[in-house]
Amino acid sequence: MEPRNHTWLVEFLLLGFSEDPALQPVIFGLFLSMCLVTVSGNLFIFLAILSDSHLHTPMYFFLSNLSLLDISFSTTTILKMLGNIRMESIGYAGCITQMFFIIFAVLENFLLAVMAYDRFVTICHPLHHTVIMNSYLCVQLVLLCWTIRIVHALLNSLLVLKLSFSTHVEIPHFFCELNHVVHRACSDTFLNDLMLGFEAVLLAGGPLSGILYSYSKIISSIHAISSAQGKYKTFSTCASHLSVVSLFYGTSIGVYHSANAAPSSASIAAVSVMYTLVTPMLNPFVYSLRNNDIQRAVKIVVRLIFQGSCACHTHESDL
Repeated sequence: MEPRNHTWLVEFLLLGFSEDPALQPVIFGLFLSMCLVTVSGNLFIFLAILSDSHLHTPMYFFLSNLSLLDISFSTTTILKMLGNIRMESIGYAGCITQMFFIIFAVLENFLLAVMAYDRFVTICHPLHHTVIMNSYLCVQLVLLCWTIRIVHALLNSLLVLKLSFSTHVEIPHFFCELNHVVHRACSDTFLNDLMLGFEAVLLAGGPLSGILYSYSKIISSIHAISSAQGKYKTFSTCASHLSVVSLFYGTSIGVYHSANAAPSSASIAAVSVMYTLVTPMLNPFVYSLRNNDIQRAVKIVVRLIFQGSCACHTHESDL
């Protein structure tokens, strides 16, 4: 099919998750439940940190931003996924807009790198932690993460706007994923491929290198501790973050290799669920599982919400 000069007439056909009508309601219900758990879990973490003054520390400040990121990622991908479980077409403008917000939401690794640096300072330089990780630096680091995400999404979206497509383009996914859109263009994609390769090295390898370096220093410091109890107590402060890092990079690498090994629509969609659904859903549970401060703060938030709801019902019944 020949490329059209009128780019805005391009229509993208998202092949969706399942062609079986009987299976679609089951998948919809499952994904909707996971979406509700993801949003509510991360929202409770955010509200708990916001409402408890004891949690106004660098570690929990970064965690609250991670929760906001997971909420934004879930609402931009999962909600659209619910509408695209079956095959559905989307216009050119809608696809570019969706792609921008999804690209904007995926740079979780930068926040994870910042959190690793905070753990490094806490364990390796405990006496200087308050001075080094001051509120000004914490805000600057978070703003840098969000700025990188905005520039990253904007550059990729602008490069896609320069491409030409056939009138009808099939995307083997449930949303307009950057790599699939780029490689279905009829025009030269050299700049897009160059940008994707550059990002893979800098935006993925850079934060991972920072995380590995931080933990190499942390492990060295832990080895220097004489008592086994002291080693365990020190390492336990990193356990939640290390679990989230392993989950994030493990699923990302698994998605990449699985997509290359089995490039069908169903297989690509299936492995993509790992980083679009499972990782954001598990993050709040990982951080609250062994963290008594988070558990206590979340219980207070839940109790306040429940009491507020009961008060509203009581007031309505009195009227």
